[in-house]
Amino acid sequence: MAAEDVHQRFLAIAPKISPHLFQAMVQVGPVDIVSPQYSSGAPFAERLCRAIAGQQLSVKAARAIWGRVVASKLEEGETLIEDETLMAYFAQVDPNVLRGCGLSGAKVKAVGAIAQAALSGQLEATELSQLSATERTQRLTALWGVGQWTADMMNIFYFGEPDIWPDGDVAARKALERLTSKRRKTTRTAAYFSPYRSYLALYMWRHVDATPEE
Repeated sequence: MAAEDVHQRFLAIAPKISPHLFQAMVQVGPVDIVSPQYSSGAPFAERLCRAIAGQQLSVKAARAIWGRVVASKLEEGETLIEDETLMAYFAQVDPNVLRGCGLSGAKVKAVGAIAQAALSGQLEATELSQLSATERTQRLTALWGVGQWTADMMNIFYFGEPDIWPDGDVAARKALERLTSKRRKTTRTAAYFSPYRSYLALYMWRHVDATPEE
């Protein structure tokens, strides 16, 4: 469904839930999900590692840390040409090097697990794109250090899934609570907007200007 059509659908639903939610959606205007990145050949394992590296950080801090991670790879004398090359680096690099870039011990371990899975062929974007969002989430969260939030972000921003409500995202959840009611679970509120709950998250991020991914 086109973004404008989703917008009109949401404007018809929101007043029945909260006038504040309705006004916020009017002010934000239509939002749209970017085209699925797997179709453009964007390296999935790298994006997954970058999402892990940026967890619980501001966009600015996450960008700075990822820049240092990439720089550490370049300092090893190799060129970042393919995703597999970067994954090979993560699989064998001294963990202290990545910690020195600003990654926590847990994030270093998670990046290593993702790299090993990628090198063994478990994270092929084309294959993952054929799975349902639920199946894909199960596959991703089976990796050490990859939780529900990360899987939700990949489903929305990488695979372009239209019906994901990331309840574990603090910005989206708190925004929806403020615009509706703290007594109502946000999963219940989000259900009214199915099968376009990813768009609801986009509205909330735009409302608070706190989109977690670029």
